[in-house]
Amino acid sequence: MATNVAIPKVGMAMKEATLLEWKAEEGARVSKGEVILLLQAEKVKVEVEAQADGFLHVLVGLNVKVPVGRIVGLIAETEEELAALQKEPTQEMFTTAPVPAKAGAASGGTAGPAPARAASDIIISPAARKLAQEQMIDVTTVKGTGPGGRIIREDIEEAMRARDEAPTITVGEYAGKQVKERIPLVGMREAIAEHMQRSLAISAQLTMMGEIDMSQIVRLREEFLRQEKLLGTRISYNDIFIFVCSRALLDNPIINSSLEGNEIVMWENVNVGVAVAIEEGLIVPVVHDADKKSLVEISRESASLIEKARTGSLSPDDVMDGTFTVTNLGAVGGGWGFGTPIINQPQSAILGTGAIGDRAVVRDGQIVARPIMTYSFTFDHRVIDGAPAAKFMARVIQLLENPGLFIL
Repeated sequence: MATNVAIPKVGMAMKEATLLEWKAEEGARVSKGEVILLLQAEKVKVEVEAQADGFLHVLVGLNVKVPVGRIVGLIAETEEELAALQKEPTQEMFTTAPVPAKAGAASGGTAGPAPARAASDIIISPAARKLAQEQMIDVTTVKGTGPGGRIIREDIEEAMRARDEAPTITVGEYAGKQVKERIPLVGMREAIAEHMQRSLAISAQLTMMGEIDMSQIVRLREEFLRQEKLLGTRISYNDIFIFVCSRALLDNPIINSSLEGNEIVMWENVNVGVAVAIEEGLIVPVVHDADKKSLVEISRESASLIEKARTGSLSPDDVMDGTFTVTNLGAVGGGWGFGTPIINQPQSAILGTGAIGDRAVVRDGQIVARPIMTYSFTFDHRVIDGAPAAKFMARVIQLLENPGLFIL
């Protein structure tokens, strides 16, 4: 009897995943424990192992979003069972929509392009899906003529003919512009695009900007670096920001909240995410219960999370359940400046920090040079008014400009 290859639930918040790569080809012999599938879940990659020895039968192709628990492949015990599976109609394995009541009933009416559908709702044969991927045909616009509206190879071939016969612009030329490269919006890049656009669409975001005198923090961090061996960790500015924000959130709990339906939910846990730039884009691992951890503990955990982010080994739990985010553009340079960071939904606020650089300021009636850092604090005005936002930032500034208050 064949063994299922299903989308596992990794992390409490995981609901769906996108198929990135089948590590074994259709019909290939696989062994129990062998990685046979790579998934994109939220912004992390998940490996799926074979649960039995046998021969792989692929049911769902690449770049398709499917829900947790969906069967996307089968492992046949014998080559005879594999051959039988390959002949069977398996449209119910390809869709998250209800299976048609009568699989044998073909749709009638005038042929033409079908309305766009979600990729996860497509009923399509393995051969048709493979050809569509090779020819870059958008299957969500193809009308299926097989049983129950299933897309078959002939439908993809017809779509190819229609594409080839349609008037086209000369490849690489667009009103005098030459195409250098096309980058598919898939995987992590697709997730980032979707999350950022959705965040701006559903919330009333307002950004508060200002400057912070980092004189005391610069001296403090230099001392931390001198004591690196004793501390057992190299404390970064990010670590200090996480520590300070977690304490300021305790004093200003409305900032540590989310809007769910018609309720503002204030979280007991203070879970601070830190944005990390990696080759594929941006990911936000989370330091859970940061308010209960010392600066040294935060530094060690943060270093571990950043290393996992850069090596692609974060688990879904590492990026879930954040209640507030810090993004430090100063780490990549750029000098003095401001930005408008976008809230990481379903959170209600995010703090962006800039580079630390000497600027002329007035102290005791004298113009002096001080290491100044810019900040941009974005908050959801549906949840947070200007006064509590200002109060939160005043506490953050107070702690950064007077680090002796850390111990109070």
